[in-house]
Amino acid sequence: MAEAAGTAADEEARPDVKTLQALRDMANRLRIHSIRATYISSPGHPSSCYSAAEVMSVLFFHTMRYKQSNPENVHNDRFILSRRLSFVEVLTGSLGQELGTACGMAYTGRYFDKASYRVFCLMGDGETSEGSIWEALAFASHYNLDNLVAIFNVNCWGKSGTMPPKYFPETCRMRCEAFGWNTFVVDGHDVEALCQVFWQAAQVKNKPTAIVAKTFKGRRIPNVEDAENWHGRPMPRERADAIIKLIESQILTTKELIPKPPVEDSPPVNITNIEMTSPTTYKVGDKVATRKAYGVALAKLGHANERVIVLDSDTKNSTFSELFKKEHPERFVECFIAEQNMVSVALGCASHGRTIAFVSSFAAFLTRAFDQIRMCAASEANINFVGSHCGVSVGEDGPSQMALEDLAMFRTIPNCTVFYPSDAVSTEHAVYLAANTKGMCFIRTSRPETPVIYTQYESFEIGQAKVVRHSVNDKITVIGAGVTLHEALAAADDLAKQDIPVRVIDLFTIKPLDAATIISNAKATGGRLLVVEDHHQEGGIGEAVCAAVSMEPDILVQQLAVSGVPRSGRPSELLEMFGISARHIVATVKCLLVDETCRFL
Repeated sequence: MAEAAGTAADEEARPDVKTLQALRDMANRLRIHSIRATYISSPGHPSSCYSAAEVMSVLFFHTMRYKQSNPENVHNDRFILSRRLSFVEVLTGSLGQELGTACGMAYTGRYFDKASYRVFCLMGDGETSEGSIWEALAFASHYNLDNLVAIFNVNCWGKSGTMPPKYFPETCRMRCEAFGWNTFVVDGHDVEALCQVFWQAAQVKNKPTAIVAKTFKGRRIPNVEDAENWHGRPMPRERADAIIKLIESQILTTKELIPKPPVEDSPPVNITNIEMTSPTTYKVGDKVATRKAYGVALAKLGHANERVIVLDSDTKNSTFSELFKKEHPERFVECFIAEQNMVSVALGCASHGRTIAFVSSFAAFLTRAFDQIRMCAASEANINFVGSHCGVSVGEDGPSQMALEDLAMFRTIPNCTVFYPSDAVSTEHAVYLAANTKGMCFIRTSRPETPVIYTQYESFEIGQAKVVRHSVNDKITVIGAGVTLHEALAAADDLAKQDIPVRVIDLFTIKPLDAATIISNAKATGGRLLVVEDHHQEGGIGEAVCAAVSMEPDILVQQLAVSGVPRSGRPSELLEMFGISARHIVATVKCLLVDETCRFL
């Protein structure tokens, strides 16, 4: 038995002559496919494909274990590069993101699934200029992801010219080793050498492996190999046929290469129909910050489903995701101060439907990962983002911590549900709804403690607003969310003493917006709407409401939002300074009721 195992290992490390030739021939067939595909579709990057042909041949037809007939099989080895194909589940076409995604897949395989599948990531040398690559290198090393192999296709050409010496193979090797990776330099066109290093990578424990493959852009194409100005250019049709014939003449075998089947040891996963294990325990009037309520809800959610995971960027004691870590430490992923990589890792963790991922950080810091977030949407990923410390109500921490553009950012993401809970009860419901929602979600949480306004029996639905204050005599409808809802309620109390009844709406979800509730209540209050938000006017709640009522001729909207650059101060002082406090709501309501022209002030 030991002798048979040794023979199989030898064959994997050193294939026989016929197999080696078949791998060379497959690389040439891949070159032919690249030529045909790109001259038919016109755009493309065939010269890069030519340089990586041997790497792809060895990976897919010798090293990787997977079922060809079932690309989405959860037991398959994973492969990542900057395109989406049948065997590449996620889209990372904005360069520099694929290694972080591969880290997420490898982390899931090692620590959550505890399965045999491995993850391979192919990158160009030019994209290693992106800092997110080095964030991922540090992450993989820190977590000992020995099931991860990164292949650097070093052909020394970028998009618009040659790469500087720091991208040459030996320098790339030293940089990867400095990050704690097991590293090999190999001739990327030598299939025998590639078989050997991929086998060696599988023997290494507790370290990820980097393979620096020295290649030539445009390999085996006359007048294109290692030549300038061929990046992104398809082969002209008049040259393609002759080049295809030349490559075909170098193909010597017809041997069929069949990938090895995967080890079927990934556990079954169910991430649907998650229910709250118990009603909320908050009482009306309790003062709780929604960021803390998020942490409490996460910890409960972790008991409801064992595939709930949380990623944080060294802010767990501020986002309160630390409450989840205390109860489920094995499912908490510390990503440190590297938000771009954190989002990519979450994408990898969520792929193949293996986890329910929640990503926590200050909402302001998520803006630096917007490119990664939009690529998650392009991959149709199910990821839940939670941004705390939004608006000027952050207070003394100052403008660097205050998210005033996050709603605008997430509203632009296709198929993204945007929650903005206003108390602890609605926050807990938002967490459970997000966990059960297909597509991306964003939950906006606040720093100040605010009163609980809903009972434990209140129900919440996506796209359904709450009318929290109303009477038949209401003169105007005021719309708020988060801290501004509480300012609106305080203003309503003050106005009631002056015999000015006001209706108040809590939106709960900003996207989708409950247009029907907004319109019907606006019409019931003389067509008057006042929107108050702790966000910049551009792209915020006010603009969402304006769009929703734009076809209603008898509804006019006044907006109170944060303008200009904020500053540090007490939350109450800043709400007052930037015109979104209860006092400003009272003044604006009076102005609107007395003089319609004040809406333009």
